[in-house]
Amino acid sequence: MTAKSSTRPGSTVARGQGFEVQAREYLEAQGLEWVASNHRCRFGEIDLIMRDQQVLAFIEVRFRRSQQFGGASASVDVRKQRRLITAARHYLSRHPTEQPCRFDVVAMNGQEPIRWIKGAFDASGY
Repeated sequence: MTAKSSTRPGSTVARGQGFEVQAREYLEAQGLEWVASNHRCRFGEIDLIMRDQQVLAFIEVRFRRSQQFGGASASVDVRKQRRLITAARHYLSRHPTEQPCRFDVVAMNGQEPIRWIKGAFDASGY
């Protein structure tokens, strides 16, 4: 018996990748420059890394079908933030830069417009 691919059409992974593509296209239309996607390490994953003029943005893409329980942006809780910060530090250890960095969230809730939250949280205190 063979394992099915996690990127088969309609799978959670495939849907997530589709939302990341939408987010990337949206951000590029806002003037950001794509740097990397899906940076993975043992600490976590960063969905998108993009340059916003002179700032390197680590971007978490979240989708929720509705605003129930706070919606997409509320799902980036403190635990998730810590994982993203640690993954960003891992990325920066391999790709050093003098550019300032920030953490953004792109929230998608059902049929509502994309919501881009610049500087959604920061690494101070971690």
